[in-house]
Amino acid sequence: MTEVTAPAVLVTGLTVLIGWHGAGGVRGLGWGLLATVFAAGVPFAYILGGVRRGRLTDRHIGRREQRRVPLLLGLASAAVGLALLALLGAPRALLALVTAGVVGLVVAVSVSHWWKMSIHAAVAAGSLVVLVLTFGPRLLPAVPLLGLVGWSRVRLRDHTVAQVAVGALVGGLVAGLVFGTLS
Repeated sequence: MTEVTAPAVLVTGLTVLIGWHGAGGVRGLGWGLLATVFAAGVPFAYILGGVRRGRLTDRHIGRREQRRVPLLLGLASAAVGLALLALLGAPRALLALVTAGVVGLVVAVSVSHWWKMSIHAAVAAGSLVVLVLTFGPRLLPAVPLLGLVGWSRVRLRDHTVAQVAVGALVGGLVAGLVFGTLS
């Protein structure tokens, strides 16, 4: 569950889906893939390189004190991607999604300085909120999947229940406020 719901996996799927939906067809797929490069590809490549070099313990960045630089790099990459997408005229929903990601990363960087909030739970909850706002309440039955994400993070002893709950709350609120307002 932790691997399937890793932030890079969810962000990749969500940006492609929202790009496809926002512009339709192959054009939308192109927008989604471009957004994915900056929102997930560059940050994940940095994390994998950090693991290979021994600077990071694992690709989920289990140690709070190792999170700051990868999160800041992810923030910078997403911000550059957002600027490029805006300049090129990307669909509004995709711009709203990447903006929500940037805001979420600002919050994650701030919180991670003091506490290890679950970014898995934040991205999972934010993704679900974006999907419900985009495709309607018929996706609400997927809400229990958030419990599985949280369970996996606690079961692996990567987070406490509080860290998972706060991550999900923050991710859902940011997505709802930012994506909901801008899309």
